[in-house]
Amino acid sequence: MLSFDQPAVYQAAKSHVTHGVMGHIDPRQLPSKSKPWATLTSQDFVHRADLIIPEELLELVQEKLLTEERAPKYSRVVMSLHDILSGSFFTEYIKIGNISMLSEGRRGIDNVFFIRAGVLTMYLDKETYERAGLVGKPHGVKGKRNGKRRWIVEFDLTGPSMFPGKKGFDKLVYASKNALAKPITWLFSNVSETTPNPDPLLQFSPTTRIASPNHSEAIGALIPELSVDADLLSTNRRENFEDFVTGLYEWLALIRLQSPRIQTGDQIDPYLSRYEVPGASGKEGKVCKISWQGFLAPSWSRQTLIDIVTTVPHKAWFSFSTTTFSRGLTGDNAECTILRPPNSSGEYLMWEVKSHE
Repeated sequence: MLSFDQPAVYQAAKSHVTHGVMGHIDPRQLPSKSKPWATLTSQDFVHRADLIIPEELLELVQEKLLTEERAPKYSRVVMSLHDILSGSFFTEYIKIGNISMLSEGRRGIDNVFFIRAGVLTMYLDKETYERAGLVGKPHGVKGKRNGKRRWIVEFDLTGPSMFPGKKGFDKLVYASKNALAKPITWLFSNVSETTPNPDPLLQFSPTTRIASPNHSEAIGALIPELSVDADLLSTNRRENFEDFVTGLYEWLALIRLQSPRIQTGDQIDPYLSRYEVPGASGKEGKVCKISWQGFLAPSWSRQTLIDIVTTVPHKAWFSFSTTTFSRGLTGDNAECTILRPPNSSGEYLMWEVKSHE
């Protein structure tokens, strides 16, 4: 894995590049601890996913992956924190730890709450933190220009002490009735394949949405060399490898943006743009982009990549990217892009881009 850091004055993001082999996928024991799978599941809340493939694979992918029943579902619901900590919603969803929830607000600016795998995390301003009377830890650098210092408070709601009558839980419930009593809008996703009957969510009148995939029209593009030359991996060719993976990531990003700069026949005035597709032997081909947008669980990202790997023939290439929700005033988020080159036998390149909070 290589880390490419920007000069300190420009440090807004940090990029890591990994070159590796995925290995065999066993349907009875899906991978979770090794890369790239662990990277996808470590993302908190995914806002968008993009799949880039050659046009000739579109029909196959549509048949196998883009059916309506495969589209991830999520809900928008208004609830107070006390609603979440009470009744059947708490026992049927929170204690089991099979849902994800993200509140409205911008992390680092507003009071923001999220729940993942049964863990409640609260980013609170100083006034709210002091009124809540809960124990947390400082977050962020004091005096940071793009926001005031916050406090993080966490509770593992699946723990044995998280029940009425227990001191820590009762203190949290008290705070939810007083300092944290305001109803707020949440995004809700059930990552389990089953739903309680009756569903405790329905009493809060949720609005259910489907993140249906949509694909853009195929564009004719100049395609650079996508495979990693063995010479680039030697220690004395690090600079060449950096140039190669940086150019490749930029090309994939322009495909996702549907930029005309990568299209065949592009004749932009060099005064406006001097971009050139990396590699002197760029081939021509048609590529498609398929996108999902909504409140997507990291487990869905992992399963989707598994489905893509097992569907797309080994001789073909693809790229799969996920982008998390914004974390602050400047729109900071995290992104992961995975490229499987053609004829790679599981070989992959992965870019992890993380913005500083």
